[in-house]
Amino acid sequence: MPDIVSQCDVPCEEARFCPGNLAELTRLLDAGTDPNEVWSNMTLLLHAIDVEADGAAQTGQSLNAACTAVLLAYGADPERPGPDGDVPQLFAFHYGHGLAVRLLETHIARLHGGTVPIPCPELPPAEPRPWT
Repeated sequence: MPDIVSQCDVPCEEARFCPGNLAELTRLLDAGTDPNEVWSNMTLLLHAIDVEADGAAQTGQSLNAACTAVLLAYGADPERPGPDGDVPQLFAFHYGHGLAVRLLETHIARLHGGTVPIPCPELPPAEPRPWT
C-alpha cells in the first residue's frame, strides 16, 4: 500500500502531503494510502486542519475544509488523536476552523449512531483566527 509521503511528487517538504492539491490527495487515497497515516508527527487529518486554517489565515483567502472532507470520506478516524495527543475536533476548534469542527461533529455522531448535533453557539466562525 503506498504511503502519501513517498508518492507525492511535490518538492517542498511541507507540500509533500499535497494539502493544496486535492486531486493528488484524492489520487493517493484512492490508490490505497492509509487516511490515518501519521506524517510529520501529525495524522493526515490533523495536518489537513492545520494547513487549511493556517493557509487561510496567512493568505487571507476564504477558509475551506476540502482536504478534511476528503480524508473523512476515505475513512480517516475523526476521533483518533495524533502522536502528541491532539484530538482533531479540539484542534480544529482551537484553530478557529469552524467548517472542520462541523464536519468532525457530523462524522463522530454518525459513527456512534446519533444524529448530527445543532451547532454550538460558541462554535468558531467559518473564518480562521490567528494563533496567539
